[in-house]
Amino acid sequence: MKAFRAMTWVELKLFVREPLTVVFVLVLPIVVLYVLNGVFGQTPDPTVWEGLPPADFYVSSYVALVAATAGVLSLPVHLAGYREQGVLRRFRASAVRPSVLLSAHVAVTVIVATVGAVLLTGVSALAYGTDLPQRWWEVVPGFLLVAVAFGLLGGVLGLLLPTARAAQGLGVLLFFVFMMLGGAGPPREVLPTAMRRISDAIPVTHAARMLREPWVAREDDVTAVVVVVGLLLVCLVVLGWRMRVEARR
Repeated sequence: MKAFRAMTWVELKLFVREPLTVVFVLVLPIVVLYVLNGVFGQTPDPTVWEGLPPADFYVSSYVALVAATAGVLSLPVHLAGYREQGVLRRFRASAVRPSVLLSAHVAVTVIVATVGAVLLTGVSALAYGTDLPQRWWEVVPGFLLVAVAFGLLGGVLGLLLPTARAAQGLGVLLFFVFMMLGGAGPPREVLPTAMRRISDAIPVTHAARMLREPWVAREDDVTAVVVVVGLLLVCLVVLGWRMRVEARR
């Protein structure tokens, strides 16, 4: 546990020292959400945004996006870089297990995502009067589940991609795909059929739905919960396999 705490603190400081990642994870979502709320306001339209006021729809979408971005943009770059530099091999030769390093990265992802989610929610509520989570006792554990799931996904990418540059490129690509098609961009209702199918296939769409329903006090989306839990379990299996492969190198 001591090694885990120390590693988490070190990785958190390394994250803060990366301005590009901080901008993508914490700053850019707030700016875009602020712009969208200013454009669409709080007047509901029954034909789009699931009939919700646009600002209330987008705030939960961007909270999910922050958690997803923290997982796929920052974590894979660090892990892939460690593999390139032989850091993982040195960890295997020491008393610190690579699993401790991975757990520390996931913990940093959850911390950063939580900070981003609080900032987003606060800015949106103060500037545009959006509602705070109405069933917060469901939203909070749901958000933690989303953050851990995408943190594990980032771990998978970091252990599979060959270089840190490749991980960074894929992370930026995923960020824009998640933002444009995961509920944080154009309303799903106005997307072409092919784009709607892609939207339904990406996990951040389901993560946003899982958070949105208790956020606005609607019936829970069971399918969304199953998809997020399924993502978490699949990532755990792949990580277990990949770490065994790394241990034999």
